[in-house]
Amino acid sequence: MSTQQTTVGNASVPQAERSTPERITPGTTDVARGAVGVDEPAGTRGRTSIADVVVVKIAGIAAREIPGVYDMGGGLSRTIGAVRDRVPGGRPNVGRGVKVEVGERQTAIDLDLVVEYGVSLTDVATDVRENVIGAVERITGLEVVEVNIAVNDVHLPDEDGGAVAVESRVA
Repeated sequence: MSTQQTTVGNASVPQAERSTPERITPGTTDVARGAVGVDEPAGTRGRTSIADVVVVKIAGIAAREIPGVYDMGGGLSRTIGAVRDRVPGGRPNVGRGVKVEVGERQTAIDLDLVVEYGVSLTDVATDVRENVIGAVERITGLEVVEVNIAVNDVHLPDEDGGAVAVESRVA
């Protein structure tokens, strides 16, 4: 009777010794395919998988950290989010305005931003892109191949209810 060999990581392991079949849950990514066996270092035994929603939340938080970003998401999602935020016990949705595509080792991120009036859109986009890439790569270990940014709106100072003094041209 012969035993089939399977390569896991850098080790060749007989099929009968494999602990679990290699499966990835939908909506997750397999970041580290660890080796199986007691001879392997503890840090490489097993796999690490990261759900897509984890990348969404990390990217959303990192984008909101940048000065000049007022909000995220399109008009309808912001309206629904504002209602949800006012409901007692409701939590803000940090993933609003974030879409991700996650592969085995890489991810691509799309962001919808609302920026403050008067800030340089290119500077804000550059700062957001750098912060999101840094946070996602540092926290998840995934390589970020692109961060696409769509500026959907500009927040004006008088939209918060703060009165802006405007002189009338007629008496």
